[in-house]
Amino acid sequence: MAIAIGFLIAALGAFVAYWFSTGEARNTKLKIWGIALMIPISPALAFSIGLSYAISVQNGWAALIMWFIFPVIFLSGLALLLVGLFKKDKKMV
Repeated sequence: MAIAIGFLIAALGAFVAYWFSTGEARNTKLKIWGIALMIPISPALAFSIGLSYAISVQNGWAALIMWFIFPVIFLSGLALLLVGLFKKDKKMV
């Protein structure tokens, strides 16, 4: 049940980020997706993937893979956020 709730939280975070970023400028989309990846999606997805993997290999210690998955997703969200904050828009003449 906890695995399903983790996947549900990640899916809900992705849906809300998609909903808020629809029709926005590119930099705003990057900021929204960066924050969404860092806060709701990365911990829930890392938890769910880690527990799913631990159950599939039948080893409780395998759940520690979430400690490797979380920083990767979090840092990709941070990269999106920083690109959205510091990238300049090109102006068409």
